[in-house]
Amino acid sequence: MPTYPGGVLKLLLVVIVIAVAVYLAVRMFQGELPGRGQASRGPGRPPAPPRPIGPDDDDDFLRDLDRKRRHPEDPET
Repeated sequence: MPTYPGGVLKLLLVVIVIAVAVYLAVRMFQGELPGRGQASRGPGRPPAPPRPIGPDDDDDFLRDLDRKRRHPEDPET
C-alpha cells in the first residue's frame, strides 16, 4: 500500500469514524436505529392500528365460494 504524505489515511479513517458516529446519533435521535423492532417504539408513538382482514384472506370463505361454484344447484352445501 503506498504511503501518502501527511497521514492522509489517518485523516480518512478519522472522517469515516466521525461520519458513522453522526449517522448513528441522528438515527438514535429519530428513534430508528437498525435492529430495533416495532416493540421498541417510544412512548410518544401509538401502536399501529390493526389491519382489516378481507374475505379473500379467510380460508373458510374461499372454500365455501369454491363449493358454491362447483355445485350451484345445491344451495345448502
